[in-house]
Amino acid sequence: MATTTEGFSDAERAAMKARAEELRAEGRKTKGATKAAADLEKLLEAIAAMPNDERVIAERIHLIVSEAAPQLQGKTWYGMPAWALDGKVVCFFQTASKFESRYSTFGFQDPATLDDGSMWPTSWAVTAIGEAEEAQIRHLVEKAVAED
Repeated sequence: MATTTEGFSDAERAAMKARAEELRAEGRKTKGATKAAADLEKLLEAIAAMPNDERVIAERIHLIVSEAAPQLQGKTWYGMPAWALDGKVVCFFQTASKFESRYSTFGFQDPATLDDGSMWPTSWAVTAIGEAEEAQIRHLVEKAVAED
């Protein structure tokens, strides 16, 4: 990972820049179906720009999330594919290549209702998706949006 002595890596600065652009776009006058379509288009563009191995995983996750929780809206978050409910990110996919990590990550944010006692996981390493992983992701997403 390329870093500088000033603290943030090139990838971290790029993620912050992407988030700033996302926030500016949220402030624009697009609303409703137009905004949802624009957000989904950005998500699909982010997935299409990924290296092939990560793109295949991201496409699969997008399909699973869309089927398991159609109420979630696809968007980007820090330049990563994410799915939100009422504008708040519930889950996201972070590629290994974005931060030169060993594995990609599928994770959840605070709005996800994954609570299990006083401690629970909120992200999972993903290197491939087979039937077992698909079932686990589907279960987690359904639980994340379940109402109490």
